[in-house]
Amino acid sequence: MPDSKPDAPLAPPELEPGAVPAEPLQVRKQPSELRSARWFGPADLRSFGHRSRAMQMGYAPEEWSGKPVIAILNTWSDLQPCHMHFKQRVDDVKRGILMAGGFPVELPALSMSESYLKPTSMLYRNMLAMEAEELLRSHPIDGAVLMGGCDKSTPGLLLGATSMDVPAIFLPAGPMLRGNWQGKVLGSGSDSWKYWDELRAGKITDQDWLGVEGGIARSYGTCMTMGTASTMTAIAEAVGMVLPGGSSIPAADAGHIRLASESGRRIVDMVWEDLTPRRIQTRAAFGNAIAVAMAMGCSSNAIIHLIAMARRAGHDVGLADFEHHSRRVPVIGNVRPSGDKYLMEDFFYAGGIRALMNEIRQHLDLDCLTVTGRTLGENIAGAKVYDADVIRPLSKPIYGEGSLAVLHGNLAPDGCVIKPAAMDQRFLKHSGPALVFDDYPSLKKAIDDEDLDVTADSVLVLRNAGPQGGPGMPEWGMLPMPKKLLKQGHRDMLRLSDARMSGTSYGACVLHVAPESYVGGPLALLRTGDIVTLDVDARSIRMEVSDAELAERRAAWVPPAPRYERGYGWAFSRHIQQADQGCDFDFLRTEFGAPVPEPAIF
Repeated sequence: MPDSKPDAPLAPPELEPGAVPAEPLQVRKQPSELRSARWFGPADLRSFGHRSRAMQMGYAPEEWSGKPVIAILNTWSDLQPCHMHFKQRVDDVKRGILMAGGFPVELPALSMSESYLKPTSMLYRNMLAMEAEELLRSHPIDGAVLMGGCDKSTPGLLLGATSMDVPAIFLPAGPMLRGNWQGKVLGSGSDSWKYWDELRAGKITDQDWLGVEGGIARSYGTCMTMGTASTMTAIAEAVGMVLPGGSSIPAADAGHIRLASESGRRIVDMVWEDLTPRRIQTRAAFGNAIAVAMAMGCSSNAIIHLIAMARRAGHDVGLADFEHHSRRVPVIGNVRPSGDKYLMEDFFYAGGIRALMNEIRQHLDLDCLTVTGRTLGENIAGAKVYDADVIRPLSKPIYGEGSLAVLHGNLAPDGCVIKPAAMDQRFLKHSGPALVFDDYPSLKKAIDDEDLDVTADSVLVLRNAGPQGGPGMPEWGMLPMPKKLLKQGHRDMLRLSDARMSGTSYGACVLHVAPESYVGGPLALLRTGDIVTLDVDARSIRMEVSDAELAERRAAWVPPAPRYERGYGWAFSRHIQQADQGCDFDFLRTEFGAPVPEPAIF
């Protein structure tokens, strides 16, 4: 049995008092108004074909006639460990849809395993967004259950569903169980980095390392640290797209099965109520999401995904919004890597996301509508904290400001980001000489050189790792510590790049430098030996190089060769936006053109 506390809230979200309306909102649609009726309803030859093909698959007209057709966008695959259980959970979703009088149809979608997809899953987030949008548009779909959780699947699915704007509900995969090795609790990602450094420093053996490898991920589900996966599913709930408490339930908990069924039941009523993403995803809802992210000790990836999601919904959210909340909302979620020892399983037993949101309710707009048909305030009413060390009160945060800080300066005129709560605090204000690398292989080779000219004051720099340069902005931002420094006992140093960093990572890493070096951003002009100065409190990052010298370097700069000359990568390189704009494709922006019409049926 899990070591939960006796009064832990193990009831599924649908059983929380007041969490889901007992009765649906006022029905606004008639069966003839269903979107799917365009395919199945008319007495013509084309609709005859649609109906006969449904019967070919063994469905009787009574199964679909006059009922909402609900798409289940399932991101399961044999190479997606975070979503292993979706092969079974999809049946639980179907069960709920059938119970509520809907007609479920499963549509497989791009899986995007963070572990296996190379060069980075971020290269394909927008591909999933396009696939989700077009799957929903091109088929006879009235509503959708979006099954995701592994890092980029959450924003990818939500981006597509928002652009299509049919009723949709998100079903999070849920975090995996705690890792274990020799009686020590292991956190995915975070302890990979930690013990890799210990191995390189000679502090553990190869056999120890194999033990960590076998114990760090011992169930299906997403990373159980406060990585990008748990960050984004919590954000999806804070925006209003997940049933109350759903983002906190561990993947292996029976409550997750009940969540799947309840999500299926709820989406049917959402279709009748015409409760679409645009009605839920207001600017205030995205403000709630940013506040929750800051309080949870979120992944730095939250910035890129939230900006893209908000702009797809028509709201001009940007870095300034994150800075606004960062100065006001402290980190109260004591979950690694910002926290000291707890993981998402502990967070769930402590009360979960509803309890955390109730703790910061003064920073939230409680009138925002959610997928329940009720407000955020109603959804979190009465939520309790069961362990005040895991979910701290505002009066006793684990970090006095929000999880992320946005920096500007001559190195990043369009901004960059750092995670102050998860770094050695002595680097909050620091100056040191840059040690610059133009590609990851060169960096990787150099850091194992014990004669490398590096000190604890050096600033390790990687460039050409941004949206175009990576390509796809890989999670290389937690640059490996030089072996020389590890053997001296150092475990952190100031690091700088235009890459991203896994939410499970930690350290004094300045990320998302914009514009990126590959397109000629100022980072491209930095040279080894230049002094880099960071002041997190002042929100500044700069290189101590004169404007005249930078102008000379600019004139001599030569653009790098293209990464792709054909295919998806070619299109990606020409349309991807910079990090401060959310890394969306320019042609997918809401304001890019008129809304896409419904498909013609002849």
